Amino acid sequence: MTERDPRIAHINLACGYRGGERQTHLLIEGLAERGWHQRLIGYRDEPLASVCESISGVEVVEVHGKFSVMPALRGCDLVHVHEGRGTPAAFLNDLLRGVPYVVTRRIFKGPRHSLANRLMYRRAARVVAISEAVAGSLAALEPGLVCEVIKDATGHLKSDPLRVAALRQQFGGKHVVGHVGALDDSHKGQRQIVALARRFAASETDISFVLVGSGRDEAKLKAESADLPNVRFVGQVSDVGNYLAAFDTFLYPSRHEGLGSVLLDAMAYGLPVVATAVGGIPEVIEHDVNGVLCEVDDIGAMSAAILKLRRDPALHEKIAATNRRTAEHYLPSRMTDQYEDLYACLARVSSRERVVW
Repeated sequence: MTERDPRIAHINLACGYRGGERQTHLLIEGLAERGWHQRLIGYRDEPLASVCESISGVEVVEVHGKFSVMPALRGCDLVHVHEGRGTPAAFLNDLLRGVPYVVTRRIFKGPRHSLANRLMYRRAARVVAISEAVAGSLAALEPGLVCEVIKDATGHLKSDPLRVAALRQQFGGKHVVGHVGALDDSHKGQRQIVALARRFAASETDISFVLVGSGRDEAKLKAESADLPNVRFVGQVSDVGNYLAAFDTFLYPSRHEGLGSVLLDAMAYGLPVVATAVGGIPEVIEHDVNGVLCEVDDIGAMSAAILKLRRDPALHEKIAATNRRTAEHYLPSRMTDQYEDLYACLARVSSRERVVW
């Protein structure tokens, strides 16, 4: 490393602003507060670049494509890749310039078992998984690959009591079962929510289902639930905290999941969680302690869990209190501490010769 303070380049080439981008944003903010010099490399006109432009000490470099990343890495001492599309550039940059890179893997499925992927993950100075489940999926790619597990953080999402009250009135139900996620049934499993709403439509008229988010299955899900009076789609929103505060129960029926960082936000708002026992979800939701875990497509078990939480206020409040306490273990400062320790360790041990263009 150079004698000056190291400059970290973060690569996130995702489109949109979902959980991974929010976690990248939280980490950049936390590091900036501690005086780290940072550069964010992302696609032009994407939300992550916009929200990071005002952070002190952060240089935002917007690129047009993956081939524009390499020039943007010049002058950096460490590269942190936050999603898979940036890994090839970090790998090539290491080969040509001798700059080490860290990869954070967030997705449970994949990566594809190819020689290129094995080489890129093997050469990384550190590989971070956001859950033990994700670490296990990487072990399948490259046996013996050592991963550090650094879990996501709560977003400390704000809410306004007046806005929350207005949303509660708008939703109509006495018990609001909420969901936040990209509308992609192959991943987030929202057809199960439609099935639950259909089961409850006639018999449990005081329960309503609210889905926050947008995605490729939005039109299909709306069409399939068009005849249901207890389902609302509110689209993509900027004030997720208000919606979480307006919910009574959080429903997260994913078909696969690295961790599900929005679960941490739901916990911070004291929401009991009904979720599927897939991927990293059981690492943050303990069955019958701070939520209920069900098998994918077990509509009967999910409906029973929702009704139990609806009909037992004491149980609901007990789980709510547990979740508020548990969420304190996932503060952004704690995640920042772990990454800061990792960066500092690499700064101390790195002795690579650099090839500077």
